[in-house]
Amino acid sequence: MLNLGVLASGRGSNFQAIIDEIEGGRLNVSIKLLVVDNPDAYAIERAKKHGIKYIYINPKEFPSKDDYFRRIADELKASDVELVALAGFMRIVKKPLIDAFPNKIMNIHPALLPSFPGLHGQEQAVDYGVKISGCTVHFVDEGMDTGTVIIQAAVPVSPDDTEDTLSARILKLEHKIFPEAIRLYAEGRLSVEGRVVKIKGYELKDEYIANPSIVNGRQ
Repeated sequence: MLNLGVLASGRGSNFQAIIDEIEGGRLNVSIKLLVVDNPDAYAIERAKKHGIKYIYINPKEFPSKDDYFRRIADELKASDVELVALAGFMRIVKKPLIDAFPNKIMNIHPALLPSFPGLHGQEQAVDYGVKISGCTVHFVDEGMDTGTVIIQAAVPVSPDDTEDTLSARILKLEHKIFPEAIRLYAEGRLSVEGRVVKIKGYELKDEYIANPSIVNGRQ
């Protein structure tokens, strides 16, 4: 069984999606530790409800960002964590944590990377007028949303969409593909070759395309 650590800053809906897959017997993973940088993060309540160990680490107590992420790495290592999931963690991960978990940190981003990295990817997509947006699970490197892509899911964008309406549509697919990426890792089916993540025996699923008839031209 894979030991997972989760980092979160807010409500933790993707954290909950992972918990639901585990408790439903669809994901053979044990969440060993939740780390939050916000003492008011609702993710803490989710951890309490499901008996998951959590810790709040205040970034203001550290002289540098590297020191902060070194402490996080130490806590994860102490809990025997093998893979780290960033579930709405609103900080750019720094080198000490990346070095401690090379190609072992996953992030979920609400856009089809490399388009619209950073904050408010949904708003960027609406403002740009794209016809298809979505979400991406990727391995984390030292850049902002620049790591190798693992899985993506697509949603059509309506001319009437707002950031909120598009966000809601994308979030439903985030809750599907993040646990799936973790599952593939736990099953040993991911390998990184340069900029490409190869997946053994994987095919794109229609459930990862909201209204696939629009996306695939099968109206």
